[in-house]
Amino acid sequence: MMRRLMKGNEAVVCGALFGGATHFFGYPITPASEIAHAAATWFPKLGHEFLQAESEVAAVNMLYGAASAGARVMTASSGPGVALMSEGISYMAGAELPCVIVDIQRAGPGLGNIWPEQSDYNMVVKGGGHGNYRSIVFAPNSVQEMCDMAFRAFEIADEYRMTVFILADAYIGQMMEPVAFPETVAARARKDWAVYGDEASRGNLISSIHMSTHGQAQHNINLQTKYEASAVIADSEHVGAPEADTVIVAFGIASRVALSAVQSLQREGASIALFRPKTLFPYPEDSLLDAVKHARRVVVFELNNGQMADDVDRIIGTNGRSRNGDASGPVRRYNWYGGVVPSAAEVIEKLKGDIDG
Repeated sequence: MMRRLMKGNEAVVCGALFGGATHFFGYPITPASEIAHAAATWFPKLGHEFLQAESEVAAVNMLYGAASAGARVMTASSGPGVALMSEGISYMAGAELPCVIVDIQRAGPGLGNIWPEQSDYNMVVKGGGHGNYRSIVFAPNSVQEMCDMAFRAFEIADEYRMTVFILADAYIGQMMEPVAFPETVAARARKDWAVYGDEASRGNLISSIHMSTHGQAQHNINLQTKYEASAVIADSEHVGAPEADTVIVAFGIASRVALSAVQSLQREGASIALFRPKTLFPYPEDSLLDAVKHARRVVVFELNNGQMADDVDRIIGTNGRSRNGDASGPVRRYNWYGGVVPSAAEVIEKLKGDIDG
């Protein structure tokens, strides 16, 4: 198996190419620009298409057109750029067009700064644009997972005809780690719904418009049914004893800091575990409930204002109680803002305050 030392922003392009990506349309923005740089180099060398659009709005509409023609398409941006794409993403959801979008999060709101944050959670996981739509969301916490999740994302996007987000951050995008690549490039099958410009696809129509209220309502019902069916791909990681007194929930770069804190406290004899969702939609709800069913306290650690904590609170129940009543007390929220990634020692200090309190 081939291995190479590279940045997360480069690894995600490699994973996409092994996953069968053929078209990249984008507009550069820090801290995601290396993705476009890598795509501009590697896509044409393999006979694929790279185009730097004049704006994020133009790029997302190029995705719409190429996806309609059956291509495996992708783009990459950061929070401000993804916000500009939101209308186009909604149109793609309405037309059930598959695509892959990489969001390398930076601190906000507004222009903010270029340091890592996780404040795009609500925008990406809850939909972001107008209408009743969702996107599948992967949350890598390593350079290897940037490659692996990009590789898998195109198959998932085609299977469900949905946008798939890879929600990373400036830290994961810029760090360098060894990466093992897939053995083969994924096969690309003809899509029976796409418009190829040939006789076989002549009757296909790509649109998000439904002129009747009944047709629009039924389309929404069909979309919600599909979103519910995607629950089978929910994925997570649990580190620690299943009967741990304290469970810390974290994703992305925050989960790496949390893991260091958990392992240090475990060596001191603390009953503590880490739950890491690898998918944020569909969220691994059943796995979370299993992880916290014996916990006396649940801590959600994230680099935002508690956006995932709202979902964790909803899943395990009112005031932080699990459905079977085993977990006690409210969900604790450890929130950091502005691009600050705390050290494991800082997280340990807060955890000890809760554990000893």
